[in-house]
Formats: sequence, structure tokens, C-alpha cells
Amino acid sequence: QVQLVESGGGLVQPGGSLRLSCAASGNIFSINVMRWYRQAPGKERELVAAIISGGSTNYVDSVKGRFTISRDNAKNTVYLQMNSLKPEDTAVYYCNGIIATMTMTMTTWDDYWGQGTQVTVSS
Repeated sequence: QVQLVESGGGLVQPGGSLRLSCAASGNIFSINVMRWYRQAPGKERELVAAIISGGSTNYVDSVKGRFTISRDNAKNTVYLQMNSLKPEDTAVYYCNGIIATMTMTMTTWDDYWGQGTQVTVSS
């Protein structure tokens, strides 16, 4: 089994910064893409940023130039550096990963989610 555990959320003033972390643990064979999603009250969950195993990244337009996604493959950890935060960035942020586990006979790819971490941007 695989677990994703997020940390780093909190309350920050507009213009401030936060760094989210997501550590994957368990019987991990390989990690393909890692993503950060967010969900604000009354809104649908949206994809914020993604990073594939080769290092290529992708961002939603509203965070380009402010957020940076990165990963440490040795630690099975993905980060989201969030700068110049705005009130509209307030949401629960979720880590998501496409991760392979391996048994004696097969490799299985599954979609895993963290429990979420609250980010609140307010003065």
C-alpha cells in the first residue's frame, strides 16, 4: 500500500509564500506523474501543477510565474513553492500521484491521493 502525506499548509498574508510538501511512502516501485490539486469552498477541484518523472512541469494559468513544482526522486517527495499568494489561492491542496507497486508476479499502477492541507491567504 502507498500513502501520500502533505504538509506545509497554513495561514499567510497576501503576497506571502508557503511551501507544500508531499511525501510518498510504502511499497513503491516507481512514480510517474505527481500533481497538486486544490479545491476551494463551493468550487470543483482543479489541477494546479504537475511534474512527470523526467522533470517536465505544467501549471494552470492562474499560478504561472508564482508557483513552482519540484520533486526529489530519492525521497519520493514532491513540493509546491507558492509565492505572491493571493486570497483566491485559498483552498485545500491535495497531492496526487500515479505510482507503481510491485509484487512477486506483477507491477500495478494506481492513482493515489493525500488527505489535503489547508492554505488560507488572508490579511
